[in-house]
Amino acid sequence: MRYRTVAGVGVGVAASLVAAVLGYAQKLPCSSGGAWNSFTGQFADACYTDIYPLYYVEGLSDGKVPYSGHPVEYPVLTGAMMQLASVMVRSVADVYARGRDFYYVTIALLTVCLIAGVLATAYAAGRKGNGGWLDPGQRAGLMVALSPALILTAFVNWDLLAMALTAGGVAAWAARNEVLAGVLLGLGVAAKFYPLIVFGALLLLCLRAGRMREFGKAAAAGAFAWLAVNLPIALNAPAGWAHFFAFSRSRGADWGSIWFMFEHFNLRGVGNSSLGMLNVMSSACFAVAAVAIAVLALAAPRRPRLPQLCFLLLAAFLMLNKVWSPQYVVWLVPFAVLARPRIWAYVAWQLAEVGYFFAIWGYFVHLYPAGGDEGLGPGWYFAAVIARFLTVALLAAIVVQDILHPERDRVRASGLLDDPAGGILDEAPDRRVLRLRRPVPALKRPTSESSRLGVKTRETPAPPLLTGEAGTLVGRLP
Repeated sequence: MRYRTVAGVGVGVAASLVAAVLGYAQKLPCSSGGAWNSFTGQFADACYTDIYPLYYVEGLSDGKVPYSGHPVEYPVLTGAMMQLASVMVRSVADVYARGRDFYYVTIALLTVCLIAGVLATAYAAGRKGNGGWLDPGQRAGLMVALSPALILTAFVNWDLLAMALTAGGVAAWAARNEVLAGVLLGLGVAAKFYPLIVFGALLLLCLRAGRMREFGKAAAAGAFAWLAVNLPIALNAPAGWAHFFAFSRSRGADWGSIWFMFEHFNLRGVGNSSLGMLNVMSSACFAVAAVAIAVLALAAPRRPRLPQLCFLLLAAFLMLNKVWSPQYVVWLVPFAVLARPRIWAYVAWQLAEVGYFFAIWGYFVHLYPAGGDEGLGPGWYFAAVIARFLTVALLAAIVVQDILHPERDRVRASGLLDDPAGGILDEAPDRRVLRLRRPVPALKRPTSESSRLGVKTRETPAPPLLTGEAGTLVGRLP
């Protein structure tokens, strides 16, 4: 067992380093070839990254400290990583060389995050399997690290920090350490807001399993961790700290989202709305999707696995959000791997994400032409937007099917596993299940012989209701 564990760690680390090298190489036309200094050239070479220009835009090149010296559009832990890399290159005299070194230091830090995220995902996938060269954890680690879409977008922004903390939180929950899980997830929310969906999934699953005490411990630890890193900044630099929230509210429909496509084609009712109405529509659509997922979680014939519910909530958020940047695929890959949809759908989604990655840069070349390159027209760009949307929807549909038909779930079908990432939810009996149908009246089916003789017939019992092992029902919908 120790040998397999060490081997699994080695496989995860090696695959992560290969992915980091490939991600670094993909950005070489910009970092070493000078394309960053050509506005259109960085798009034509598909090597754009936020890291290099934001070193100057966010005032780091002038020695300004995030939040107190300059407002930053990201949560505080992302700002802290920016500041750490900035301090590490402060001794470089030339401002342009310093910006390039800032990028190199940042991707080194992000590589550490990638390794941590891959290993945490592998741990959450478990070790039990049906034999073969690789156990489920090793397979999951390889699928995350060598995801083509993740490799292309790994160094576009600081999203790997949040991914590592989120994966670490799920792994800690799988290890039944609820406090550590809450701390890591709370820190993840302090890096990017999306780890909140993990708390939402845990709430629903713990409610169904009657394990609210454990959820409360994780939620309290998460709130404490988030406050511990946010409160000092909020008190010392309230305006800089609040800039992230104001920026999120004031941001319009942006690249990659269906709302941006609606606005481009000026669709009546959804493509010509004000910013306030856009915020309402986007939030309302996600709220409806979240309620539907909550009903599924509480009413499914068997409790969904934690990664399945996390994937559905995050996919719904991305599909309905007003911003869907290329690097957000980093958020989704670990949950997609752990949710275990059919491999062909996963491959189709990866191809769509890769297609979108190149399509958005080609579209920017079209918008800002230089040197005779016409780039990619809007028709092709929005075809890539639709393809990404539909493939994520396809993955979500397959996960829903697996939840409604647990015998199809690739993790549970073997009979060896229930929910490896579930921690205290793994193998736990249901305590509360949502009943969606009223009881069906008993049916009388007299035979012709019994009717003629006047013999009383036995009543056919109604189909069984969805109840937990404790026989508890909550909610009754017509």
